[in-house]
Amino acid sequence: MRKKRAGKSLLKPDPKFNDVMVSKFINAIMYDGKKSKARYVVYRAFEIIEEKTKKPGLDIFKRAMSNTQPLIEVRSRRVGGATYQVPTEVRSERRSALAMRWLKIYSRQRNEKSMAGKLAAELIAASNNEGSTVKKKEDVHKMAEANKAFAHFKW
Repeated sequence: MRKKRAGKSLLKPDPKFNDVMVSKFINAIMYDGKKSKARYVVYRAFEIIEEKTKKPGLDIFKRAMSNTQPLIEVRSRRVGGATYQVPTEVRSERRSALAMRWLKIYSRQRNEKSMAGKLAAELIAASNNEGSTVKKKEDVHKMAEANKAFAHFKW
């Protein structure tokens, strides 16, 4: 390698909750660079959560995030012409990125009226350890468990 690897840029915390995780989530929800719209959707989802559960939206979001972060995943590894699914641990940054991605994808697939409503419903479900996002995490864990025999191919 000739050059140094680029350092991670620090993200500013969001204005309302002063939380970097919420700021990252807003960026994940954002479409076509429309950050103010994404911010509105996330904050409105938190309001809906507070109306429905009578608990702070930020707490529900944090619990949903911790319930959907995968600890282990499978990665493809080619050994002598055969491709093996090798279970590997997930780094903490990737863990939260995957959780956010899954929350975004599965909330978009829900049947509520607005995106804020869909997001709120998915976050509430995830905080209660149910819903599509938690199922996705469990599926990833099952795949890793099933391919435990190939763990020695770790690199």
